[in-house]
Amino acid sequence: MRRDGGPRPAPAARVLRRGKILAARRLARRLRPARRRGLRVVFTNGCFDLLHAGHVALLQRARSLGDLLVVGVNADRSVRRLKGPGRPVVPLSERLEVLAALRAVDYVVPFSADTPARLIATLRPDVLVKGGDYRRSEVVGAATVEGLGGRVVTLPLRKGRSTTTLIRRARRAAAARRGGAGR
Repeated sequence: MRRDGGPRPAPAARVLRRGKILAARRLARRLRPARRRGLRVVFTNGCFDLLHAGHVALLQRARSLGDLLVVGVNADRSVRRLKGPGRPVVPLSERLEVLAALRAVDYVVPFSADTPARLIATLRPDVLVKGGDYRRSEVVGAATVEGLGGRVVTLPLRKGRSTTTLIRRARRAAAARRGGAGR
């Protein structure tokens, strides 16, 4: 309870009130004063369907490459086009909320295209980060960032940590329970 007797807001409400989840244009405006102060903006993106230890490690390492970490998140339709039917498992609003709650993340921005190319051009990050499963030549937005004087970094991934692996393990566990339930 708050001092005024009202209910204490849920952590997600506090995160949203701090303004970590923003639309692209609003975020671009928010980043301008930070840049004038000399702060470096790091950008990464993904579906972040089921947040796991590999995601968290990548986000923490990405954050260490600059002063502000911006995370672009694919909208639900985009995830479905990229990953197939049954995805995303977690809806966009919840994925944004979870990412915004992470200490390493300064801003979260949704995007509906299949790639973040337009978002990267709008935000103009100083550092563009992707996981080591991408070759540098495959990183969308690399030419834009480098053309602005920035750099592109690929970070090693944690072995065996992926959303696809988590979903497979969950399905196997569910099947095993169903198979063993009648015994």
